[in-house]
Order: sequence, then C-alpha cells, then structure tokens
Amino acid sequence: MPDRSFPPPAPDDPAHARDVLRKTRRAIVKIGSKSLTGDAWDRLAADVAAFRNGASRGASRNIVIVSSGAIALGVTKLGLKSRPKDMAWLQAAAAAGQSILMQRYESAFEKVAIPVAQVLLTHADLADRTRTNNARNALAALLEAGAVPIINENDAVAVEEIKFGDNDQLAAMVTPLVDADLLLLLSDVEGLLDENGRRVPLVRSVARDARHLAGASTSGVGTGGMSSKVEAARRATLAGAHVVIASAREPGILPRVLAGEDVGTFFPAVPQRLSARKHWIAYTLRPRGAIVVDRGAADAILSKNRSILAVGVLGARGTFQPGDAISIIDPDGREIARGLSRLSASDAARVAGQKRDEEGEDVLVHRDDLVVLPAE
Repeated sequence: MPDRSFPPPAPDDPAHARDVLRKTRRAIVKIGSKSLTGDAWDRLAADVAAFRNGASRGASRNIVIVSSGAIALGVTKLGLKSRPKDMAWLQAAAAAGQSILMQRYESAFEKVAIPVAQVLLTHADLADRTRTNNARNALAALLEAGAVPIINENDAVAVEEIKFGDNDQLAAMVTPLVDADLLLLLSDVEGLLDENGRRVPLVRSVARDARHLAGASTSGVGTGGMSSKVEAARRATLAGAHVVIASAREPGILPRVLAGEDVGTFFPAVPQRLSARKHWIAYTLRPRGAIVVDRGAADAILSKNRSILAVGVLGARGTFQPGDAISIIDPDGREIARGLSRLSASDAARVAGQKRDEEGEDVLVHRDDLVVLPAE
C-alpha cells in the first residue's frame, strides 16, 4: 500500500493553495454522461497513463474512475427518443448501455497498456459495513494489481430506496473507501461560476462561498448539477481529500490539475478529516429517524464530544431500530450531529428525559458512534 499521509491544508495565499495537488498519490476522477463524447475516453486514458508513469522510483500513483454514461448509451442503443422517467426503462437502458461503456474504456486503456475493471455498486452495498469493507478490499487489490477501477452505480437493479442520487455523491462516498487525496469532478463547465459568470478559483467554505452559486441540473442527459458537485466536494473534503471541479473539455485537464495550475474550482481538504467510519456514519448511511435533545445535551455534544444520554433527550421521530443511523436535532430544529442509535424509536421515546431506565440503559448514542456535523 502507498503512503497514505495526506498533505497539510492549503495555505491562505491563493497563489500557492494548489501546490499540495502536486503531491497527489491517489486520485478519483468522476466524469459525467454529458462529458463522455467523441474522443473523451482516449484523452482520459492518455492522461491517466501520464500520471501513473510520472511516479518516482519505488512510489506508486493510482487512479479510480467514477463514470456515468451507461443510461445515455443505452438510450441510443435501444432507440429511445430521450432519457426515460420510468424506473423499469431506466434500468433497461442502464443494462443495455453498461457493456458499451466498458467497451469504450477497454478500448481506450488498451492503447496505453493499462487494464481496467468494472465495479458496480448500489447504496445498499455501501450502507452495509461488511459489504463496504469487501468493496474496500476488492478496490485495494485492483489498485495493487495495476488496474484502473471503473465504478458506476448499478442502475440495472437500483430503485429509489438504494440509489445514490447521482455519481457525484457516489464519488464522494468512494473517496474515504480508497483513501483518495484528490477528487476531480469533471463537468461540462469550467468550474463553479459567480453571479457574473466568472469562474470561482478557490472555495474555502461551501456554506459561505459556494452554495448560493450552485444550481440544479438542466441537462436531459445527466442527473447531477453544480449543486450536487458542490455538496460532493464538501463531503470529500471532510474525508481529507482536496477537490477540483473542472471542465472535461479542457485539454489535458488531469495533468494540469495535478500540476497545481489555476484551472477549475479548488476546494481544499479540511485540516481535521473524519475517519472512514465516521464519514460513513455521517454521509453514507441515511438517517432512519431523529432524536431531539435539550440545550444542555446539545452543548455537551458540540463542545465536549459527549455521548447522548436519555436524560438529555426531549423526544424521538421516525421508526428507527438499534444500529440505525439517526439525526440529532437541537431545540432550535437544527441538525447538529448524526449517529448510530442503541435503541429503537419506541424505546428512545420511552426513556426520554429519564436518568436511567429499568434495565440500567441510558446511552442512546455512544460518542464513538456519533459525528458532529460541521457548522454551516
């Protein structure tokens, strides 16, 4: 395994903020359906080969690709007039297009003598800890073997309950899975744009600098828009990766990003990254319910990293079971944390406000299973 030490946070000087990208050892490249046209596969394969071949003696550089495109290719193959809205037809298009997508990658990467491997995932795969670890081990073995994993959502079997939403979010979830230090989100625009249509070169706070500028997807080809990319960037930076949103049409975009050039929009990694497990709790698992805590409990969670005790709980929402992810809500209605509940929703409601129940159980969420969400 390569050295997984992460570069320090970017300095305050924007001119030197991207210097850390030159130290990238493992990168995820996410490319969307709208960007996979013409010779996009060949250009990407050439850029990946150049990055890998530039490693110093005794070191290694790895690339993981998260690729959309199966449904768009399947729509053409099946002779459909547009992307269908019906789930069964979306699944049919994905099944028809996935083999073509992999053929394009196989053909492009054969030219640079790099093997590729198909990895199809659903949200249910990554929501289960055992299956997550299995996926982590499989990806590690592929990278060690010198292959480039091509990851896509398994749209042929995905339904609403297990869909990631889009591949931007999938890429953010894969970031801690492979210990990536860079996530490059390729788009059909040059990066995040400000109110005057100018590229924003650097974003240090998504809430302050980016969220109001991001809009929804207007493409009939893909599902993710700039809003999705900005949220994926926020989540990946919390996993310790730097993120760049850039145009897939820019010549040599991957080597230019890795050289620290001022292209796209750069989101530096946070100084204190979440562990892979805590990132999984906060940003892969979907909350099945919520508990509302009083002011004292909220302060103890935020400032002292305390476990959540029954005495500080005001009530429970939803139908969660022991082991499910839940949201932690303060008295003002703000979500301040997420964690794994030790009790069901009914038991949590029963012991709320009590110091200890009849069986001596008063911990609803242990601090080891609790993740404080960044303040917005």
